[in-house]
Amino acid sequence: MIYGIGTDISKVSRFERWVKDPQMLNRFFNSCEQIENIKDKNLNFLCEHYAARFSAKEAFVKALGTGFVGIELNDFGIKKNAEGRPEFYFGEKTKKIIDSRCGLNWNIHVSLSHEKEFAVAYAVIEVNNA
Repeated sequence: MIYGIGTDISKVSRFERWVKDPQMLNRFFNSCEQIENIKDKNLNFLCEHYAARFSAKEAFVKALGTGFVGIELNDFGIKKNAEGRPEFYFGEKTKKIIDSRCGLNWNIHVSLSHEKEFAVAYAVIEVNNA
């Protein structure tokens, strides 16, 4: 059963300031989401990367119905699985909030997309309360 859905769009250029400020990246993204050797990467690529992941975080809290109340931005994020598909991962604090709202049997799906100017993400929370 679908518990909730959420979507979000971000303007990629907004993240230029974040990419240039490690404190901003540390505030909003944990180490698993951050790109290593940032100085070797194209600025627009970096902005698209972070814009898509931030949109995913926004989409997730919309699907959950909480907003960011009680949820720390760096306690969850997006990683690519072995096939390269993006997946959410959650720290213990965020897992507890999800469990309290969705029960113990949940799955969260995410889709990311970005283009030169915008990044968009979509999240679906699926629960099985059987």
